[in-house]
Amino acid sequence: MVKLIVSIIEPFHGKILDPACGSGGMFVQSAEFVQEHKKRPVDEISIYGQEKTKETVNLCKMNLAVHGLSGDIKQANSYYEDLHDMVGNFDFVMANPPFNVNRIDKERIKNDRSHFPLGLPTADNGNYIWIQLFYSALNKNGRAGFVMANSASDARSSELELRKKLIQERVVDVMVAVGPNFFYTVTLPCTLWFLDKAKRNTERKDKVLFIDARNIYTQIDRSHREFTPEQIEFIANIVRLYRGQPIEIVHGSLDLIKEKFSEGKYQDVVGLCRVATLKEIEEQGWSLNPGRYVGVIEDNGDGLDFKQRLEELNEELEALNQEANELEMRIAENIEKISEAQ
Repeated sequence: MVKLIVSIIEPFHGKILDPACGSGGMFVQSAEFVQEHKKRPVDEISIYGQEKTKETVNLCKMNLAVHGLSGDIKQANSYYEDLHDMVGNFDFVMANPPFNVNRIDKERIKNDRSHFPLGLPTADNGNYIWIQLFYSALNKNGRAGFVMANSASDARSSELELRKKLIQERVVDVMVAVGPNFFYTVTLPCTLWFLDKAKRNTERKDKVLFIDARNIYTQIDRSHREFTPEQIEFIANIVRLYRGQPIEIVHGSLDLIKEKFSEGKYQDVVGLCRVATLKEIEEQGWSLNPGRYVGVIEDNGDGLDFKQRLEELNEELEALNQEANELEMRIAENIEKISEAQ
């Protein structure tokens, strides 16, 4: 998962930030990616991170040291503290933040439009707070890649409005749906978001690439999956073709590319990838769920479509439950205001 994010962002040179850096896996994979491309990480990337738990900060520093790296890793709560002067200052942002965090003290950040330029969600959910931290940290040509709960792609009410603003800013570049069981602690499927501020000046500015990678995986045991290097390279090559960049075949993805993109250039593939215009996204209620765009391969009798549909229904249920909770909170607030007025 981490390797896929790094491969799509392509961090060759610049300042890398992870505001939820954990043990530093993003940084280590970035360095390995740079080495794979015959460059020295110490010459190409500068590492910065924040992590609220002291023990995890020490673990991150140790992980970097073991791999011959160093970075400016500080203990801080990224919701309320910015020890790296993050706003507009980074070439790359990569993160795997905690999903659906609640009880964030929004009173402390309600006037902070530099870190949260789109506004705060009314729902007690931190997903769009994280998304804005990543977005605001990018410089004018910056790219971000991060893991996010599926529910954020279709969330309603205030989060829909925030997502709409982000899409209209023309920075959402690629969305990748990933199946369940890719994490040891979280079994639910997730979505990878990729932002690119430089795309505003390209022919891609009014488009978003959607990739459904839920059927791309290798089962490593009964309850865990992973991407092989070949699969990672294949997915990243879809993005490279879309961006008009040369593909990479170091890890043996050429056959997969020839199978799906026989002419050697990007094309929509039913069930795998599709480019949607902003108008089409608006017609879909500003959804960023790849399953709404790429279509479904005809059923071959193995039950795969049923499983996909079940996952989609589960994602929709999550979004509806979240909306119901938000409406319940609003009703409670209005009742309280009416009671106080009387």
